[in-house]
Amino acid sequence: MKKILVYQRLERPVLQELQIKYDVRFFNDPNPLSNREFVSFLQEADGIIGLELEVNKTLLDHAPNLKVVSNVSVGYNNLDIEELTKRNIMATNTPGVLTDTVADMAMGLMLAVARRIPELDQFVKSRQWTQSLTEEQYGTDVHHKVLGIIGMGRIGQAIAQRARFGFDMEILYHSRTPKPEAEAKYDATYCTLDELLQQSDFVCLITPLTKETEGMIGKREFQLMKPSAIFINASRGKTVVESDLIAALKEGQIKAAGLDVFTKEPIEPDNELLDLPNVVTLPHIGSSTYETELAMSRLAAENLEAALNGQRPKNLINPSVWETAK
Repeated sequence: MKKILVYQRLERPVLQELQIKYDVRFFNDPNPLSNREFVSFLQEADGIIGLELEVNKTLLDHAPNLKVVSNVSVGYNNLDIEELTKRNIMATNTPGVLTDTVADMAMGLMLAVARRIPELDQFVKSRQWTQSLTEEQYGTDVHHKVLGIIGMGRIGQAIAQRARFGFDMEILYHSRTPKPEAEAKYDATYCTLDELLQQSDFVCLITPLTKETEGMIGKREFQLMKPSAIFINASRGKTVVESDLIAALKEGQIKAAGLDVFTKEPIEPDNELLDLPNVVTLPHIGSSTYETELAMSRLAAENLEAALNGQRPKNLINPSVWETAK
């Protein structure tokens, strides 16, 4: 019976289905390689499925039988793709199924920050609403503003669709290459990163985390933004220099921020972002609806089983491994 190592998260119905067919072991250790049971099972594992396990050379040296690593996420910055490919181990992810859910969350963050919804919710609940709001408590309009999207992949385009047709926003975007179809669909304008930062009322970062995008938004970029700009990060925490973001918010270089991701997660209790009134913080909930998490788990399981059964997984990240295997 093939052995499957499940790490951190897999929705229960999918986990139960795998348990019927395979020898499955679940782990959720923050430092898994210090767990003898984890290392022992890893040495015999045929497949790994789960979320945020750092699959690097050190871990792979303990996994001589491994054939596939199936990430339950779109991002795969936790996987050393070069090392996996070198060892002829297939790597997969789960794009597509979470696009609309993450786009909904990004729009929700924009609205929450601009209209100060969490802050004013607490204002009401703390029984402070005893008279009309003052001008200092007013929010900012979202409709008819300029939205700059950094990263125009599936999710970026889903955000553009909501913003353009739901809120009549003007869409600017920056990505590695122009997207003519997106420009036609959403009346979007391709521009340089600097142009986007200078012209946008809302800046939404939705790029994957790579060597090129790590720390791409820092002191210089915040200085280019309007003092009235609202920054939304729905990508990965390390795409932003967090200390520079804190400084920009405290010094009034930008107006506010909505964050679903942080450099370290869960966020540390002494992180200054938690004490800033012009920041809305979420616990990395981009795809966290039951329907979407279940769909991601099912797709990840399909990818895993295809690889174990000698078939090409639907969402193969390193196709050269499949070409070698044929």
